[in-house]
Amino acid sequence: MALKPILIHPDPRLKKEAEKVRDVTDELLTLADDMLETMYDAPGIGLAAPQVGVLQRLIVLDCIKDESAEPQPLVMFNPEVILSSDDTNVYEEGCLSIPDQYAEVTRPAAVKVRWLNRAGEEQERDFEGLWATCVQHEIDHLNGKLFIDYLSPMKRQMITRKSQKLKRERARV
Repeated sequence: MALKPILIHPDPRLKKEAEKVRDVTDELLTLADDMLETMYDAPGIGLAAPQVGVLQRLIVLDCIKDESAEPQPLVMFNPEVILSSDDTNVYEEGCLSIPDQYAEVTRPAAVKVRWLNRAGEEQERDFEGLWATCVQHEIDHLNGKLFIDYLSPMKRQMITRKSQKLKRERARV
């Protein structure tokens, strides 16, 4: 397994729609494992393939934050929300592609998601709370959408400027 570099906003690849996965190949399974390792190392609770420069519909997530608890990594190919609750939750979201920037985002409190697992089998599951927020955030990445796209233009511009500055600073190192 290998850590992947995470793209930092603004990067045009983060705004592109990812391609549907036709077959769950060994190459994609290796990518999923690398993405999980990268996500845990960052540390984060979710990562989408476009964030590592791969425009495929693949996300990984694990919302178990308690270090003493057993990890619950999920790998999803072609995930899609098929049902959303009318109830909403507000979470302060962050993103590995927009380091150190957080903002409150309102999303459906519960969602039903359909995806293909590592074996290429169709799965469906209901998600609530942080898991629901995280899976929606990662699916947004597959559609070229970032959490800052839910914010006011002024707030979005402010976060983008900070991210550009960070990107320049990291490029100098």
